[in-house]
Parts: sequence; C-alpha cells; structure tokens
Amino acid sequence: QPQLVESGGGLVQPGGSLRLSCAASGFTFGLNHYAIGWFRQTPGKEREGVSCISSNGGTTNYASSVKGRFIISKDIGQNTAYLQMNSLELNDTAVYYCAAAPNMNTIKSPDYWGQGTQVTVSS
Repeated sequence: QPQLVESGGGLVQPGGSLRLSCAASGFTFGLNHYAIGWFRQTPGKEREGVSCISSNGGTTNYASSVKGRFIISKDIGQNTAYLQMNSLELNDTAVYYCAAAPNMNTIKSPDYWGQGTQVTVSS
C-alpha cells in the first residue's frame, strides 16, 4: 500500500528554520517516477500549494509567499522528499502535507497524500 509520511514539524520562533521530510513507502516505482508537492492548510482556509518538484527533480515551483525562503528537494535513493523552510514567519503556521502525482501538471489533484505535520511559528 503506497504511503507518504511527513515528519519534522514543530514549534519554531519567527526567523527560524525547519526541515520537513516526506518518506515514501509501498510504491511500485520510486520517487523518480512521481512529482512531489507540499501543501499547507490552516483552520477555515482552503489547502494551498506551497511548492512542487518534478519527477526527476529538475524543475521546481514555489508559491510567491515562500519563494526565496523555502527549498524543495528529493533524495531518490532514500525515497524521501524535503522542504527546507527558512526565515519562517507567523503566517507560515499551518499543517503541512506532502503529495505525490504522476507529473507536475497533475500535482493539484495528486494520487497520494500524507497525513500532515503541524508547523507552528510563534514567539
């Protein structure tokens, strides 16, 4: 059974950093066959796309709100994707989800979702 498991969330002060991980297991093919997206959601708001990376890792996209602060990557050998979050701001507080899709064109309707990890930015 394919599964995505996020980790690395927590409480951090404004200006701090966190690295989220998205570990894939049970997939017939490795992460080099899937685009990976990171999304976030706060109570009462729709889930929003944060960043995505192509199946071969050669193309990345970022929401304007995180561009220059967040870095998405994937380690094919470890079957894990990452979201390095720097210069965190109060409005980055959310539950962060990773998702997998056949390609970046379909990442907004992914085939698989993780369970989410809470990121709280607070002083």
